Amino acid sequence: MKEKELEFNRIVKANKAAIFTVCYLFSKDQDEVNDLFQETLINLWRGFDGFQGKCDVKTWIWRVSLNTCLTFERKKKRRVDTLPLTMDINLFTDTDDDTRQVQMLYRRINKLGMLDRAIILLWLENMSYEEIGEIIGISTKNVSVKLVRIKEQLKKMSND
Repeated sequence: MKEKELEFNRIVKANKAAIFTVCYLFSKDQDEVNDLFQETLINLWRGFDGFQGKCDVKTWIWRVSLNTCLTFERKKKRRVDTLPLTMDINLFTDTDDDTRQVQMLYRRINKLGMLDRAIILLWLENMSYEEIGEIIGISTKNVSVKLVRIKEQLKKMSND
């Protein structure tokens, strides 16, 4: 393997959990999550030569992942509905309490707008307001204000 490919593989392996988290948050279907993950990898590869280290690799990975999922969401709204192919296995089903709580949180987050979803996801990943602002393209103060509003929305959803 070439040095470039080895470096790309190393970066993807180190950040695959973050990529999967973004894809999982933006989809309710495991096939779609896999498609989003693959599309994100393609976009990362296409942009790998252009990545010049002006920001942290992690920031770049998050930005590409979020942009890929946001673009997919926009395109999805324009598509005609299709019938899903059903299978007997569901890797998304788990019955322990922690998994149910995480799934409940993700269902609530999925009710938020796309930008709000992206911001809360990054916050849940323990990113600083500065990192979130850099990834999303808004000021640190705006991140702070938006997070307060998003948390309020999520609290109201818990009363439903």
